[in-house]
Amino acid sequence: MTLKNKIITFTSIVLVIALGLFVYFKFYFVFGEGVKAGELNFVVYKGYIFKTYEGKAIQAGFTKGAKNASTTIQSYEFEFSITDKALADSLMRCSGKTVELHYKEYLGALPWRGQQKYIVDDILAVR
Repeated sequence: MTLKNKIITFTSIVLVIALGLFVYFKFYFVFGEGVKAGELNFVVYKGYIFKTYEGKAIQAGFTKGAKNASTTIQSYEFEFSITDKALADSLMRCSGKTVELHYKEYLGALPWRGQQKYIVDDILAVR
């Protein structure tokens, strides 16, 4: 094997490993986990090629305005995907109720996993 072939082989191996690490950290590494609570707005099953369960919860909160301004109420939308059909069916029956959802946050979304980078994996409470 010539020096040129060794360099090409080594460079190719390094590039394949770097690409594999990038894909892993971007799409499969769990960046964060947590719980969010809010009023469940909707859960839908949609998609052209990859049908996924998508949902949205509205979180009410308070925000402080500018200096000497009063506190105002502001809502935040928590958009998420669901990979488990049974969990999605349970959430579909909870629309309009306050729910506490456990989620995992990824750095990127995969088409077959859902459109969002937040994946809900458990329902902690429904009120």
